Amino acid sequence: MASGAVLVVGGGIAGLQASLDLADSGFKVYLLEESPSLGGRMAQLDKTFPTNDCSICILSPKLVECGRHPHVELLTYSELLSLQGGPGEFKAKVLKKPRSIREELCTGCGTCVEKCPTKVPSEFDQGRGKRKAIYIPYPQAIPRIPVIDREVCTFFLKGKCRTCEKVCPAGAIDYGQTPLELELEVGAVILAMGYEVLDQDLRLYGYGHLPDVVTSLEFERFLSASGPTGGEVLRPSDGAHPKKVAWVQCVGSRNHQKQRGYCSSVCCMYAIKQAIIAKEHSPGLEAAIFYIDIRAFGKGFDSYYERARSEGIRFVRSLVSKVEGGPEGKGVFLHYVDEGGRFFKEGFDLLVLSVGLKPSESALFTLERLGISVGPYGFLQGVTEEVLSTSRPGVFVCGVLESPKDIPESVCQASGAAALASSLISPMRWKEVKGKVLPPEREVEGEPPRIGVFICHCGVNIAGVVDVQEVAESLKGIPDVVHVETSLFTCAENTQRRIKEVIQQMGLNRVVVAACSPRTHEPLFQQTLREAGLNPYLFEMANIRDQCSWVHMKDKARATEKAKDLVAMAVKAARALRPLKKERVPVKKRALVVGGGLAGMQAALGFARAGFEAVLVEREAELGGNLKRVRWTLTGKDPQRVLEDLKEKVSRDPRIQVVLNAQVVDHEGFQGNFQTGVVIAPTMAYMRFEHGVAVLATGAEELKPKEYAYGQDPRVMTQLEFEEALWKGDPQVLGANAVVMVQCVGSRNQERPYCSRICCQMAVKNALKFKELNPKGEVYVLYRDIRTYGLLETYYRLCREKGVAFLRYEPERPPLVEPLLDGLSVEVWEAVLRRSLRLKADLLVLSTALVPLENEELAALFRVPRTLEGFYQEAHMKLRPVETATPGIFICGLAHWPKLMEESMAQALAVVSRASTILSRDHLEVGGVVARVNPDLCAACLICVRACPYGVPYIDEEGRSVIDPARCRGCGNCAAVCPQKAIELDGFRDEQVLSKLDALLGGL
Repeated sequence: MASGAVLVVGGGIAGLQASLDLADSGFKVYLLEESPSLGGRMAQLDKTFPTNDCSICILSPKLVECGRHPHVELLTYSELLSLQGGPGEFKAKVLKKPRSIREELCTGCGTCVEKCPTKVPSEFDQGRGKRKAIYIPYPQAIPRIPVIDREVCTFFLKGKCRTCEKVCPAGAIDYGQTPLELELEVGAVILAMGYEVLDQDLRLYGYGHLPDVVTSLEFERFLSASGPTGGEVLRPSDGAHPKKVAWVQCVGSRNHQKQRGYCSSVCCMYAIKQAIIAKEHSPGLEAAIFYIDIRAFGKGFDSYYERARSEGIRFVRSLVSKVEGGPEGKGVFLHYVDEGGRFFKEGFDLLVLSVGLKPSESALFTLERLGISVGPYGFLQGVTEEVLSTSRPGVFVCGVLESPKDIPESVCQASGAAALASSLISPMRWKEVKGKVLPPEREVEGEPPRIGVFICHCGVNIAGVVDVQEVAESLKGIPDVVHVETSLFTCAENTQRRIKEVIQQMGLNRVVVAACSPRTHEPLFQQTLREAGLNPYLFEMANIRDQCSWVHMKDKARATEKAKDLVAMAVKAARALRPLKKERVPVKKRALVVGGGLAGMQAALGFARAGFEAVLVEREAELGGNLKRVRWTLTGKDPQRVLEDLKEKVSRDPRIQVVLNAQVVDHEGFQGNFQTGVVIAPTMAYMRFEHGVAVLATGAEELKPKEYAYGQDPRVMTQLEFEEALWKGDPQVLGANAVVMVQCVGSRNQERPYCSRICCQMAVKNALKFKELNPKGEVYVLYRDIRTYGLLETYYRLCREKGVAFLRYEPERPPLVEPLLDGLSVEVWEAVLRRSLRLKADLLVLSTALVPLENEELAALFRVPRTLEGFYQEAHMKLRPVETATPGIFICGLAHWPKLMEESMAQALAVVSRASTILSRDHLEVGGVVARVNPDLCAACLICVRACPYGVPYIDEEGRSVIDPARCRGCGNCAAVCPQKAIELDGFRDEQVLSKLDALLGGL
């Protein structure tokens, strides 16, 4: 019998995202994790690049959501033993290892951990800190249930101690617990087993025998407030604050001789992040990064790199040949050769090794058990033709196990894998799950306010600047405040439980949380209130991180005073809070996809396979977009076959309506209920579509440059033009004796300060193709940094082996091109030789920037913000990479940011998964924080109609303004401009806003 459940293996950020997508779309999920808690590597990080968000702060809400989700069953401290059957009818055998804790009795109080006398090195802190024999891996861990490490526990070694059993108030200790085998019936499997860091080459850099040499992950734990040094940067040899820190890149990666010939994709960026954060922790610290190429290829990465340079971080292009200890065993000396071949010896207080990523040994063992083929270096990328698929049908992959990548790409792939899994079992949606049962809302009307205030340390993010205890003390004796407490991380699962307990025990009817941003955390706390029986809108949040500690980190005393003011304002506003209600509206189970290129077609097909209708709108006369011009890929996949296959599937699917030669002209509505109008050429016929979600996949195009005589000399062409000429067999191109390629044309400059990501790949693939067709021809690639990230590094090495010459130039001294009768003269200042070279070329090929297609009007229609470069802006760079600030509107493909073919396809599938959480429901709740009109005061002046950016208010037949709560976005513009005060914004009524000013100016 077919199953509507999915097994997700791996509880890191990719596994969490896949699980939540599936659970929110109506499927039962078994989330299996080999360690005692969820979170994976992201839980170990201090900050994330390029936004410098606190890693655990943005991860914790997902941990709590997964832990409390009624459709997700957690199987932590477990392993997958076998998988029998096929798609729709798998039988998975799981071994649940003994925690020696009765989970149904444990309250997570932590008393057993506190009293345990045995201390051992902590794996979570990379051995740099200590944990107990009975332990919870980290403060925000989900589930918050300890585990006894039987290999170090005194009772299991000697039969003595039993301290934890004696002190456990719930009687949850069970030394006799045995392993438990489970058999699960699932319809699909997603592998998200993450990675471990490379340990090869570490001893070459002194690791293990020089105390002040640490790995990058160890340094992350030093930076973290919950780490072994409490967020202080200290060197291990003597506990002193280092004044000079070095990072060495590519440790273990890009080493073909050691069978690690790939780039780990994330190391350059995390080293830059660590250097920036370390300087924030220790003003005056000198930071130097020793690198080969800076691979800042992602969205916002190059700007982050330039920020680091402007803040004084030194970047040294070099090879480090030797590391030796400093005097008295403190610090290190680095021996290195710079680009010009000069030898240096330089001392540092601390050395951080930027170690690469590899599939974990346990992951490889599991893959072998399941009979799944692996690709180069143990990753699964490229094993099959289908994106995110494995050699075993019905089993999908995402995250670093697929290939080295950062968090946003892991999240995208996780959602993409969820889309593929759900397409297999879409008829079973909602058949094996039940809705969450919530307690009835307590009626609080007429009760005097009883306010509870919960203040967060957020590690050192807040408490490192603000005196949290002093803020708490300032609230004592304040009228209506009946409870105040502080916690290390208020968003952690144990604190959420604590808030619910206090609400019920103290009879709270208002809750104030002083922590970080309501933009990321307000929904989490509101859900906690609802689970405690309170209306979720009886909640107020004071942002004492973004608005206080982060911006006043150099003035701790005044930051503390400001935090007191912010909390006092929140308390006074909380007094005026009222319960708000939501309404249910039906969902239109159809998707509108704008853009018929690769991403748009993949998205439309994904919706159809998920069981939903899709309308695919393309402004050209045929589908295909940029893919029509791409003739080959580095990996050998035929893009034209991919294109034709997609076009055929789209055209044959009855759920997909294709509208060509169409332009979107109007759009209105709200998530679940949109209406969009298009005009179709040449007749200019108008069509209007109702749909529940919209996807913008409008693509990008190759820049037509003004530099290097492009457009003036036919021998100068772009990479796409060169590719087309090679494919057509142009004799002038095939017969060229020398081809010069110039990278970063029109990008990474003041006008377009970003990397276009695909340009290095295009240069390498076209250079290889040219050498294949003309082995005697010479190719010179003039570059700034070669950014063949991940497994693509293999092709860069192959290119060099084929004789392609790579010559680096500085942006301050770009190549000079002079057209001649018998060719092109290209003069370049070669950074290694430190002299000018003159190259004679038959062809000059320019790797130009990718620029978004004209999308300003479309962005305005759908109310989607754009980046400074003109690409669509996602809602959150790390954890909501395909959503926008407008609910129900999604983005994917080149319109989001430059990316390769497979990456666009994965992102399109991610959109399908995220949008399915809307389309899979019959109704959505709308309302809450919305504007309401008092018709008795309305003068029909039309000011609100003109002020609303969403076009919601209108004047009815009785001459009164009407605002549809389903369409209102709660921006408050109308309430702010109404001269008659006829409009109020629920949750932000004048009484509440003015009360904050009263608190600020006059006190509580």
